[in-house]
Amino acid sequence: MLRSPITLLALAIVSIVAVGGSSVVAAGPQVSKPFAGAKVNGGTVTMNGRTLTVSDDFKVPDTPDPHWQVVDTHGNTFLLQRLAIKGDKVNKSITLPAFVKDVAKVQIYCAWAEVVLGETTFASTQMTN
Repeated sequence: MLRSPITLLALAIVSIVAVGGSSVVAAGPQVSKPFAGAKVNGGTVTMNGRTLTVSDDFKVPDTPDPHWQVVDTHGNTFLLQRLAIKGDKVNKSITLPAFVKDVAKVQIYCAWAEVVLGETTFASTQMTN
């Protein structure tokens, strides 16, 4: 059966949309590799949409000013919320700001000493929704 170029183009577009749509639906929460670094070794982070959450076995480092920090695929670094907050409370979960488009690395950063305490990556770059 002969098909016109327009029909073939339409079929190609439908195929691309169908494949792209199924990969988005299949994507769910992604768990990182374990943290590794000078002060943070162990625990993971789960990314679900724009939310990052550390695992229950994650230990907050005993440093003056630990913060969440993410690095995108272009090497841009975003210093985010403080990890340890008033009292013994911990920001175990944060929502990424809209200007963070993807996440290549999650780091725990000491803002006082200006040093990365530990970092982790995912199996693939995580796009934010």
